Amino acid sequence: MKKLGLIFIILFSVNLTAQSVRPIRDHVGFCWTKSEVEKVMTYLDNDSSKYKNLSGKNLVAGISPHDDYLYAGRVYFPLYRLIKAKEVVIFGVTHGAVRRALHDPKNVLLLDNFDYWRGPYGNVKTSSLREAIKEKLNPDFFKTSDEAHTIEHSIEALIPFLQYYNRDVKITPIMVTDIPFERMDKISSQLSMIFLSYIKKNNLKLGKDIFFLISNDADHYGKDFNNAPFGVNKKAHDKAVSMDREIAEKYIGAEINKTDLKNLTKAIWPNKEKIIPLWCGRYPIVFGLLTITKTVNGLGKKLKGKLFKYSDSRSEWVLPIKNTNLGTTAPFSYEHWCGFFSAGFYAE
Repeated sequence: MKKLGLIFIILFSVNLTAQSVRPIRDHVGFCWTKSEVEKVMTYLDNDSSKYKNLSGKNLVAGISPHDDYLYAGRVYFPLYRLIKAKEVVIFGVTHGAVRRALHDPKNVLLLDNFDYWRGPYGNVKTSSLREAIKEKLNPDFFKTSDEAHTIEHSIEALIPFLQYYNRDVKITPIMVTDIPFERMDKISSQLSMIFLSYIKKNNLKLGKDIFFLISNDADHYGKDFNNAPFGVNKKAHDKAVSMDREIAEKYIGAEINKTDLKNLTKAIWPNKEKIIPLWCGRYPIVFGLLTITKTVNGLGKKLKGKLFKYSDSRSEWVLPIKNTNLGTTAPFSYEHWCGFFSAGFYAE
């Protein structure tokens, strides 16, 4: 019996060590301890009365910032307080650091192999949905890279907020690279069928059991980004913010359809013919909404969006939250600022 017990302990230990955990990328902009998360949430909860008109009924998807909490905390908050789902699919950005390290991957989704991701309340398990995607999605449509997901911060930013409201939440992390719209259409059609199969097989309900999130920061404005078409003063800031908000309200705060998403690419994808905002999420937004819309349509419903809150780091300044390890990873001024917004999408 003692030998059997020893064997069990050894096997159990081996199993634990075999499980991989994705390490934290940004220890400054986001908070990774229970006490820090709760301090941030307690502060933000003082604003909760402002969002009583925002409903969680039929809410199945959202757009979230991934900027520093001290800048964008008030913009994250209205969305996450409404998310109750057991698992969340997250469409993340492929930032420049990843593109440089991986020689600029394009035309594919990037998946990972990690069993868990770090969270402030313990490790967050990856959903079995990810393995279903690897098994069923055309191999030409994705690559698996733990390196890419280790370098990228746009998905991890969402985890502390998600886990605060659901300690047992599971995630399916999907990074979106630069993909032409026509190819996005093909990939999203196949991926949405995988989502629908998974939802039906497991008898899941949208919004209650599974939720979709898109990680996005809006305009990155200033000389540091080589993006200052209106100048670098208050008037220029107001003009750029107005352009940002107009795009978000036109394409996000409406019924989502393929034609409008195609037009959205003309407003936020690189275009030499006109001034466009430099959104850090321009590919995940289009791909994510294409996929989510097809999934919702496949269940006999339509997807309608609502802009929850827009702001920017120059307008928000820095939240006065003290005695934490939180900091800012970039300056804020008329010469360097970042826009961000949160939005919700309802199945109707």
